[in-house]
Amino acid sequence: MTSLSSSSTATDPPCPIAPLHNLPIPPPSHFAHLYKPNSSGQTVILGIEGSANKCGVGVLCYNPTTQTYQTLSNPRKTYVSPAGCGFLPKETAWHHQAHVVALIRAALSEAFPNETHPHKTQLSAIAFTLGPGMGGPLRSCAMAARTLSLLWKVPLIAVNHCIAHIEMGRVATSASDPVVLYVSGGNTQVIAYSDGRYRIFGETIDIAVGNCLDRFARVVGLSNDPSPGYNIELEARKHCQERPLKFVELPYVVKGMDVSFSGLLTFIEDLTKKKEFVKNGDEKQGEEQFTTADLCYSLQETIFAMLVEITERTMAHCGQNSVLIVGGVGCNKRLQHMMADMVADRGGTLCAMDHRYCIDNGAMIAQAGMFGLQFGSESMLVKMEETQCTQRFRTDQVEVVWRPKTRGKHA
Repeated sequence: MTSLSSSSTATDPPCPIAPLHNLPIPPPSHFAHLYKPNSSGQTVILGIEGSANKCGVGVLCYNPTTQTYQTLSNPRKTYVSPAGCGFLPKETAWHHQAHVVALIRAALSEAFPNETHPHKTQLSAIAFTLGPGMGGPLRSCAMAARTLSLLWKVPLIAVNHCIAHIEMGRVATSASDPVVLYVSGGNTQVIAYSDGRYRIFGETIDIAVGNCLDRFARVVGLSNDPSPGYNIELEARKHCQERPLKFVELPYVVKGMDVSFSGLLTFIEDLTKKKEFVKNGDEKQGEEQFTTADLCYSLQETIFAMLVEITERTMAHCGQNSVLIVGGVGCNKRLQHMMADMVADRGGTLCAMDHRYCIDNGAMIAQAGMFGLQFGSESMLVKMEETQCTQRFRTDQVEVVWRPKTRGKHA
């Protein structure tokens, strides 16, 4: 059995539900056939995430007395592939299978340190990622969720990974109705809510922004630990007034509300094969040469400018004044700063988070699962035979039953 650190993974205070402007929560008696609160009247959900290289388990509690949601624990383990390699479905699935049981034990122990069998007295349901994501890892974690549901006799909640990111972000930042920029290894979307669903206003037409960053990091030999995108960010941070990095012009591909990164990636990969490219900045001789740091800086500036542009266009179209950034790439400080500047110019506010909730985690699955459970979502409260994972699961396929069916002026 893999052991995990006993350090705290949940340090945030309870988050109030009032700023979210959701529909009133029905009393548990309306869904007594579906779930039961614990002896204190609290609803507790265990969420399991495993759509990519992160395996996470989170425990979330709703307290009706204070009308707050609180993350009680949120441990995770990341599969880190060797430098120059991506993470493959088979090896990633093996990683999740090796760690998911220990993560579940660690999550329950942290959430309920004084209880021997918290699954018998505390849990109302188990939520898991139905999709989108990588097939092998998704199935590994879904199997764990199904097994626990049968053993512990609690209902299963099937969660859309993208919806989980959005709802975790809304709760953590108290953002009631923002334009959402969802940027991760497998997804790039600009989203706004209207008439019961999260509508996609713009997205990538080929590869996701995180995939683009990861693949370039492999080309220039950056480590995958803790993540290739973060190591690109560290290289780009070498740009400063005392020693500015060189900006190399790259293709800027915005097509209406959509973006494209594959051609840009090919272009910058070709630059690394030119004689002007030198990996080590100390070897820089002539002004025509450029380094790994120069390319990382140029790549970030170009890609993030594209994302800011389509986000601003969505804000203008929807008449919104706030932006929420979610997904693993969303904790990039440079992206947050660029977006904050744009939003401030429009008199709005930016809602951003750090790695605890931007990067895939179990608490976000539990949060979306909590909404589905409390409002009796027919599409999320599934029977055992309906829990087949899917690698393709669109954000706008989910009926968001916990929010008012207001029709925005952009509809």
